[in-house]
Amino acid sequence: MHIQPYLTPYKWGSPVLAGSGLPGNFDERAVDCPFVFQHGGMFYMMYVGFDGIGYQTALAVSHDLINWEHLSVILKRNENSAWDSINVAGTWILKENRLDAPPVLKKWNNKYWLVYHAYPNEGYEEGSAKIGIAWTEDEQLLEWHRCLDPILTPEEGADWEKGGLYKECLVEHEGKFYLYYNAKNTNKGRWIEQTGVAFSTDLKEWHRYEQNPVLQVTPDGWDSGFVSDPCVLHDPERDQWIMYYFGYNYKQAQEGIALSTDLLHWEKYPEPIIRVGDEGSIDAIFAHKPSVIQHDNVLYHFYCSCRRYREGDPTKNYGKEFRTISVATSQPIDTHTR
Repeated sequence: MHIQPYLTPYKWGSPVLAGSGLPGNFDERAVDCPFVFQHGGMFYMMYVGFDGIGYQTALAVSHDLINWEHLSVILKRNENSAWDSINVAGTWILKENRLDAPPVLKKWNNKYWLVYHAYPNEGYEEGSAKIGIAWTEDEQLLEWHRCLDPILTPEEGADWEKGGLYKECLVEHEGKFYLYYNAKNTNKGRWIEQTGVAFSTDLKEWHRYEQNPVLQVTPDGWDSGFVSDPCVLHDPERDQWIMYYFGYNYKQAQEGIALSTDLLHWEKYPEPIIRVGDEGSIDAIFAHKPSVIQHDNVLYHFYCSCRRYREGDPTKNYGKEFRTISVATSQPIDTHTR
């Protein structure tokens, strides 16, 4: 299994984005779930912030992929009774998925399309989340219109996904849409998270793959609990698909990789490709939730990095954790940009 072209062993070692820590701000406690793309000559990161009540979704911008500046909250909490009124965690916008091409957004029906999930209750991932879709014609990407009903719900799913649906990855290939998502089998006690896929031709009606989950946990492995947060990219040179994901064994969350020739049958590499860091490093507890792009022949692998809270950190999650976004690359990058 040849994974060398997809590896990103050079960790930046510090956050490229952290929460504000400001009382009442959407990112008071943490930032999470990076999704990086290119638009209008700039790099953008869609990410979620957690304020103790729930998730909301924002954009940050960058010229160099290292120095990021918060731009705007784009998916906000609503004061109504809709299924997505308390939480709205955007994780993917339809884009170019070729690994060797700029990661620019793709339109369908003259609109940009964003997928997200929402938990029904206040708190951290409280209740069984559903998946929704939103669209915009705004080239600034600031005004999004959320479709009224969810496109996938756990209630309609198989046993492996009854506990709730998570992070989405939307791929268009040969006129067909593939929506990858991870899901948990129960929302009580210790659960198992695995990754499945659903298909559509119009982004409205979705049909789950009958052989789900396409990525399964390995009993007693480094990913024995979760195989989650798919990031699917195409390598046309080798005519194969790459899925970056994270594995969790109820102790450490680390990044892994799987390969496919048909988007349905995936072979996992048996070891993590990004491991948690040493005690005290920015990703000492978790190194997880991938967003990978290529720029100037360098792979940039963004991920959520967590370590124990220290006095002076801008944010504190659960009262103990400093949760930020960092990056690892396929080649060392100039430290003068630090």
